[in-house]
Amino acid sequence: MQAIQPTVTPLRPVKTPPRVTSGRSSNRRQRSYPHQTLAAETGVKLAVNIVLSVCAISAVIQLWPHYQAVQEKLQEIQAEVNLTQERVDKSRSDFNRYFDPSLAKTVMQEQSNRVDPQQRPVILQESETPEVEESTPQP
Repeated sequence: MQAIQPTVTPLRPVKTPPRVTSGRSSNRRQRSYPHQTLAAETGVKLAVNIVLSVCAISAVIQLWPHYQAVQEKLQEIQAEVNLTQERVDKSRSDFNRYFDPSLAKTVMQEQSNRVDPQQRPVILQESETPEVEESTPQP
């Protein structure tokens, strides 16, 4: 089995001329690229944030008059609600008074000229008071 073996020719390494570079410049390139990329990325982020901020500020400025108009309408509506609430409270108290069985006689007397037969009439008369004469002070 070992009789048939392919012949392997040894490979000779190709010699290339050595590069003449100082260790400093290659390190500087490797170090400067990450900083430049980081600076570019930060600059792009900053630019995008500035553009978004300008857009947001302009939107707020455009919406401000609409906000003020809505606030004025809201105040007007609140004032109307307060007036209506007062009217509702008055109507509710009148309703409760008119439909209260204990006050039925009183309400009927107010609404008509009839008087309860068991009620005694009260007549007010002016009392005549004698005029007081001026008295002279005595020494």
